[in-house]
Amino acid sequence: MAESRWIEINCDMGEGIGRWKMGPDEDLMRYVDVANIACGFHAGDPSTMVRTVRLAKQHGVRVGAHPGMPDLLGFGRRRMAVAPDDMYALVLYQVGALAGILAAEGVPLNHVKPHGELYFYVQRDADIRDAVLRAVKAFNVPIYSLPTKHMVEDCKRIGIKLIPEFYADLNYNNEGQLMSVAESVPATPELVAKRILAFAGKGQVESKSGDMVEIAVDRQGFSICIHSDLPGALDNAAAAREAVKAELRG
Repeated sequence: MAESRWIEINCDMGEGIGRWKMGPDEDLMRYVDVANIACGFHAGDPSTMVRTVRLAKQHGVRVGAHPGMPDLLGFGRRRMAVAPDDMYALVLYQVGALAGILAAEGVPLNHVKPHGELYFYVQRDADIRDAVLRAVKAFNVPIYSLPTKHMVEDCKRIGIKLIPEFYADLNYNNEGQLMSVAESVPATPELVAKRILAFAGKGQVESKSGDMVEIAVDRQGFSICIHSDLPGALDNAAAAREAVKAELRG
């Protein structure tokens, strides 16, 4: 029997520091299935991590680690060169920190999802990709990522399950490649819903220039990312949830 179709919503969370909050995490939990919790390098701190894990547990939301570049000032979105051995240690350290908190709270680690610049660094650099995947392998959980050819091949080689992602609040270019937050036009709830339904129905998305382009993500099962730090995050998440319900109802 063929596996039934699944579509989930994941959201980057716990990205405040100390007294300073980033996204409306408490309200967002109502609309998401998975929380990617910042581990202290691009955002977050130990107390924020504990609070966010408890919040996710309260709402029955699965929790993954969201490691990033050591770049608090740039929110992990600036390019920097990191040696592969150092990158392996950086990811191991960050995921290990969240794994310890999760163990204390009786919550399993669901996955690892690189943040921001690290997400793109993994895609373009084979040595960094290998270092990150080896670190993830130590925890025996899936990685959330764009399912590019090299990523799919290396996940198979190392023995990691890849959960393919579609981004509803960022732009894609005319080659069907994901664009960064800095390159994207701020999304609206209407645009988020339109993107999800277009991709889920036909495997296409309207590029930043207005062309309909094919996106190489398996529509049988995929995770939709919503950023908690972007303008209108709560309304975007609510629109994403309604679009997913409509699509799964057929």
